[in-house]
Amino acid sequence: MTTQGRLALMLIDLQTRIVDLEFKPRSGREVVATARTLADAYRTAGVPVVVVQVHRPGIPEQPPGSELVDGVLAEGDLLFTKQAIGAFHSGELDTHLRERGIDTLVLAGLVTNMGVESTARAAVDHGYKVHFVEDAMAALTAEEHDHAFRHTFPRFGTITTATEAATLARPS
Repeated sequence: MTTQGRLALMLIDLQTRIVDLEFKPRSGREVVATARTLADAYRTAGVPVVVVQVHRPGIPEQPPGSELVDGVLAEGDLLFTKQAIGAFHSGELDTHLRERGIDTLVLAGLVTNMGVESTARAAVDHGYKVHFVEDAMAALTAEEHDHAFRHTFPRFGTITTATEAATLARPS
């Protein structure tokens, strides 16, 4: 049995105003480039790509730069808008994933120890298996990014690279 139909790539908070912040150990633009390449591999393999964006609640218009970076969202992707740090807060994301039979998430995006980590913790609480793509994430400091990958993420799932994560999408 392949993982297709059960696996999804989730790209978190790749919006202009976030991507353009100063990140370590790589820039937001480097994260986007790696995430795009990985997303293309998943789409080609027929594996779902979930794009998560954050909107600030309770304001009539989102701040400038709230749009997704060009090329992150493609036709056929599932777009989910969150209004909290983690994507599972409202419960809607879990419903959409379960309707598609997804039980494993490959996470990439910004910020490693904020939006990604919050989403990952809730994903595990909801029973999902999680893979963390180290070279498709960054944090505000190298120390925060490294801490997540050395201490936190190994307790919740599997650490991987974009090259390794691309192989997960291929039929076995």
